[in-house]
Amino acid sequence: MPELPEVESARAVIERKGLRRRIVDVDDSDSYVCRPHAPGEIRHALLGGVLIAAMRRGKSMWCQTDPSSGDITLGIHLGMSGKIVIADANGTEVDGGDYWEGRRQPGDYRWARFTLTFADGGRLMLVDPRRLGRVRLNPPVEQLGPDAQLITPAQFRAVLAAGSSAPVKARIMDQRRIAGIGNLLADEILWRARIHPARAVSSLTAGEQGRLLRATRDTIRAALRDGGVHTLTIIPYRRPGGTCPRDHAPMRTAAVDGRTSWWCSAEQLLVPGAADGQHNVK
Repeated sequence: MPELPEVESARAVIERKGLRRRIVDVDDSDSYVCRPHAPGEIRHALLGGVLIAAMRRGKSMWCQTDPSSGDITLGIHLGMSGKIVIADANGTEVDGGDYWEGRRQPGDYRWARFTLTFADGGRLMLVDPRRLGRVRLNPPVEQLGPDAQLITPAQFRAVLAAGSSAPVKARIMDQRRIAGIGNLLADEILWRARIHPARAVSSLTAGEQGRLLRATRDTIRAALRDGGVHTLTIIPYRRPGGTCPRDHAPMRTAAVDGRTSWWCSAEQLLVPGAADGQHNVK
């Protein structure tokens, strides 16, 4: 699914082109994408209002409306393949969100699941071919942990509090503890930090915790700079026969806490100091 960098690109598009434009129509007829709201409920809440801010925490995004509209918050979740597309009446458009590898051409809105129409004729759309996005009013963003891009060292240490046997990958992907890290980001972060994804959180040394925080910051910065998680270093090597781009050792794979994971067989050991194959998940 889109991870923090993709959601940030969608948020930035709304901030750049979708704010302070009067909403004159809302298509919220897709009752699955707009659940639990009945068709017309979101329309009634937003009609005549304007979006005044586009916010993000982790992989969650929401827009604040003009207080005169009742301080409604519009939550937009991109799901696994969602994009925000803003098309103006003159035919120009901008988009942000999931990386589609050229599957959508400009002007193709057949997968629009939710649409705001502005007084000037422009439209803001959630375009989502797999229909796994979500639009809802007043989403519970307070349940999320600190944003992975902005987390402080003290907050990060709390995420990795000692005494847990949970795999480190599962811990950094727990959105209630730290918001924004998905499966691909997690594999890249752990690869950069040279830490096995199945290592118990309680086994990490202070030095390894520091490496993990630096890797988190560097990975997110790189993905934001280069256009998304698909640009990260190990993504092309997460496949059978893949080798580590750093030392050319074979890449290993297994499910860690139910998520397909990849790591370097030479540098990311389940038991530090063990040879590959000794106490390491294959």
